[in-house]
Amino acid sequence: MSVRLPFASAEELLGKYGSNLTRGGIYLRSRSLKNPGTPVLLEIKLESGARVLYASAVVSYVTGNKSEGVPGMGFKFITLDAASRRFLESAAAVMPHARSSEPPVPKNVGPIDSSFDAIPPEAPPASQAQAALPSELAGRLLVAGDSSAVKAPVFEPAPEPPKTGPIIGIDLGTSNSCAAIVKDGQPQMLTWKDGQALVPSIVALTPRGQLVVGAAAKSQLTTNPKWAVYGFKRLIGRPADSEEVRELLKRFPYEVVPTDDGECAVKLGDRAYRLEELSALVLREIKQLAEARLGEPVHRAVITVPAWYSERQREAVREAGRLAGFHVERIVNEPTAAALAWGSSRKKPQRVLVYDLGGGTFDASVLEYTEAVYEVKSTGGDTFLGGIDFDSAIVAQLLADFEARTDTIFTDRVAVQRVYDAAERAKMALSNLKEARIHVPFVAVVEGKPIDLDVTLTRAQLEKLTRNIVDRTMEVCQEVLKTRGLRADQIDEIVLVGGQSRAPLVQERIALLFGRQPVTVGNPEEAVALGAALLADALDKKAGLLLIDVLPMSIGIGLPGGKFHPILSRNTPLPATRKYRMVTTRENQKSLELTVFQGEHPRAAKNTWLGTFKVPNLPLAPRGAVAVELTFELSNECLLTISAREESTGEEIVSAFATRDTPAAVKEQVRALEEDTDPEVDVFRPRGVLGWLKRVFS
Repeated sequence: MSVRLPFASAEELLGKYGSNLTRGGIYLRSRSLKNPGTPVLLEIKLESGARVLYASAVVSYVTGNKSEGVPGMGFKFITLDAASRRFLESAAAVMPHARSSEPPVPKNVGPIDSSFDAIPPEAPPASQAQAALPSELAGRLLVAGDSSAVKAPVFEPAPEPPKTGPIIGIDLGTSNSCAAIVKDGQPQMLTWKDGQALVPSIVALTPRGQLVVGAAAKSQLTTNPKWAVYGFKRLIGRPADSEEVRELLKRFPYEVVPTDDGECAVKLGDRAYRLEELSALVLREIKQLAEARLGEPVHRAVITVPAWYSERQREAVREAGRLAGFHVERIVNEPTAAALAWGSSRKKPQRVLVYDLGGGTFDASVLEYTEAVYEVKSTGGDTFLGGIDFDSAIVAQLLADFEARTDTIFTDRVAVQRVYDAAERAKMALSNLKEARIHVPFVAVVEGKPIDLDVTLTRAQLEKLTRNIVDRTMEVCQEVLKTRGLRADQIDEIVLVGGQSRAPLVQERIALLFGRQPVTVGNPEEAVALGAALLADALDKKAGLLLIDVLPMSIGIGLPGGKFHPILSRNTPLPATRKYRMVTTRENQKSLELTVFQGEHPRAAKNTWLGTFKVPNLPLAPRGAVAVELTFELSNECLLTISAREESTGEEIVSAFATRDTPAAVKEQVRALEEDTDPEVDVFRPRGVLGWLKRVFS
């Protein structure tokens, strides 16, 4: 059911129609009434056709039945997409009535009818016949989106999962994912019948058109690499046109396309899958594993992310959890979870550095542990540095040597993927051996004869190829220490996490930097999941575990001239609140607008765009007479909300924090900031040290 409302913007919708909207539902006038209990797919659009809300819903009540009152329906939301959730949260932040979990009942619409036979049965119009949600479609993928854009399939919206039953901790990894649960006070890994705990984070499309996940998908890598998707943890929550994504696409054989809102999707067959959906498929595999081992439904989870993830990436992972059927109790940083696993068996207060080198990302965090209190002091990382990069360094050298020796250039993707697999096996073997054979038969045909790739790789050669990668991790560690004014000898323990931390060169360089040998928490690949399970158990039991994390990257606003002004600085303890004051700069100015970014670069355009905050419907007054106080709030999961208050009246202003926009619109906002060089920039100093914010739009 698609409804187009006569409003030009989301803020106008809230200002003029907000009384009909809550966090839990919406009231819409309609002459085509449906019986209460009828499920629908509900899409609300602006006058321009831009979507502001997309949800599965159920008719809660009808009005105007039997010609009594205004005809309409109250819809209760069942499941919302990520953008819709953010839109409703921004509404709830400024409209007290919108915080209700039930659909609103407007005044003066007449009596409501919630009976299941309120409307006589009749065949729905053809345009509405597809709106119903048959139960047999639950969990399937459907195609959605504007016909002019890349069509991206979405999970069929499902009912909100119950907040009861067992709760698990999940490490959603770049290469592999795994889960754990606490039993009898001790965390333990969830394993398949063969004892294997790891699920490859791979999704593939078979030649028969079937989507497969995990081990079944990994087998497709060497036979059908174009249709096997891996490493998508590096891409999730990133704009498709960003420099980071463009660089990554050089390494991946599959096709990445932009969605209509500018984010990444992967083309498999004739469909494009959002990265939230691919991640959800992996999480659903984990969910099925947990349910098989525990013998009961599993609906709740704590999911880990790299410490260096942006706010948008964290929200994307949370959305993936929802799609997989989880109620996501908490998003927690991977090194923080690993520290929980390490500290669970320690009594003595210590300061530790967690060195987390996984398949695709690297994080380093300094934490202080005292009994049941874990406080993160500093964090840093690189979401484009991990075991995959070690593999790529080996493969690049192998192919260069082979091509020089045979005068043959590799063009076969299947052959290249076979070399990658062999290189990964050799790399792992060299953690214990001095040399390893890499043998890949029939990788090319030269003068009509099949040629093998057959070489011996020594540990010394491997370390020469990857030394610059390990050096980069050491630089991050030093930077994390420097941020807090710490020396290496002030760290009590260095805890290794992630499969790639097994590399002898890694342990050698750590010992050299810190003057002591690092320690591990059992299997380095399982530490994050075990820690997530401990946190999940503490949340479930409301135990006295206190976890204080920090903001990994600064959040701030774009200033005239394109500068970036931090509002919340990196390593700010979470949760956190900061206020920022703006005043009008023109006579009778009707609105204010600012762009929000996350990162550490002094130029706003070099940081990650988080959204645009708009404050409409300001009272007409002389320049500088209207002041608005903005409140930036970060949750303990590093999720951002912004609210606005007009100072003269103290009233909350209905405003909108738009986090979904077209790539062209985002670029235009950044360009406008950089071109605005008003000489009056430094005239106003809001409440102390904050600089003048001149960039405003009507």
